[in-house]
This record gives sequence, structure tokens and C-alpha cells, in this order.
Amino acid sequence: MANVVLYVMAKQNVETSQSDVVLADVASIYCEDETARAKAAALKIHKFKRGGASRVVISIMWVIEELTKLTPGITVECIGATDIIIEKASFQKDTQNSKKSFGEWIKVILVALICFCGSGFTIMAYHNDIGISDVFARIYELVTGQTSDGCTALEVSYSIGLAAGIIAFYNHVGGKRMSADPTPLEVEMRNYERDVNQAIVEISDRNGKEKDIN
Repeated sequence: MANVVLYVMAKQNVETSQSDVVLADVASIYCEDETARAKAAALKIHKFKRGGASRVVISIMWVIEELTKLTPGITVECIGATDIIIEKASFQKDTQNSKKSFGEWIKVILVALICFCGSGFTIMAYHNDIGISDVFARIYELVTGQTSDGCTALEVSYSIGLAAGIIAFYNHVGGKRMSADPTPLEVEMRNYERDVNQAIVEISDRNGKEKDIN
């Protein structure tokens, strides 16, 4: 098959509930030859066995080798991830109107309380270290010539500005976004996921468990 190019854009991390995994489950495939594209999409790349490992790492080089065996003479262009992480997960069928369990709500409340109390303590400790109350009192006395009672326009405006700054930084007001940009927390989570995926690939390769060409 001459002059036929197959484009494969593989995902880096895929979670599936299927035991038999085909290429279409982990990658987007394009080819002008519909027959070649269909054969590539149906290529079985892994089978999870009962009681076996629930995660596998597959090199895109192995995928290319299998595709060229399946369709001799074809040219494969990979424009996605160079290593594919596939995880087997069991999904339970829930109704669309299913509600979170009581235990899940307890976890959410506990995490929210920990974050709230921890953040509040951090802010108070920082203010105590820099002596912000004394700074505000001194500024108020210099400007007005009166002694501060600890609750002046400086403290009020600073508190409002601090809350507004936190809301703007985290890009959320309640459950609504202020803009379409990702929040700092979302950016850090994506960076963390990328680092975890890279570590999984490297560990699998080091232990000789990655499915790769010989």
C-alpha cells in the first residue's frame, strides 16, 4: 500500500472499563483510506486479564510496529504522546439522578474545613509576624492624629481587598468562574498529573514492564 499515510494522535493517560483495548480507545486516527483507518482503529493493543495488573504502559513505537504488520507499506505519523498509560477501572452504573453518599459529603466538608482553617491560620500567623496591627495603628495615627482603636478604615479596607484579591486569584465566586482561564489550582493539578504520568512511564521502562519493540 503505497503513499497511504495514517495519522495517530495518542492520549497519554486513558482509563477504561473494557478488558480488550483497541487503538481507537486510546488515540484519534485519521487516514484518507477508510479501510486502512478502520483496520487501525480495531487493532487490539492490550488485554487485561482477571487478577492481573490493572495498568500497562505501551510505547508508540510498538504501536507503529503493529500497524505496519497489519497494513504493510503504510506510513504512520504519530503526533501525540510517545507513551500510552492505560488503566483498568471498574465503573458502576449509576442513574443520572444519583446522589452522593453520606460518606462523600462528610469527606468534602472535612476537606473544606481543613483548607479554611489552615488558610486562616496561615494569614493570621503572617500578619502576626510582620506586626500589621502596629503598622496600621501607626499609619492611622500619623494621618489622623488620633489613636487607633483597632477597627478603622484601614483594617476594613484591607480585609475587603484581601478577600477580593483571593477571589480574583482563584478565579471563582461561589461555583461560578470569573473568566475562562484555568485557576491556579487547576494549573498545578495538571502539572502534577503530567509529573505522575512521566514517573509511571520511567518506572515501567526501568523495570522492563513497558510494552515496546524488541
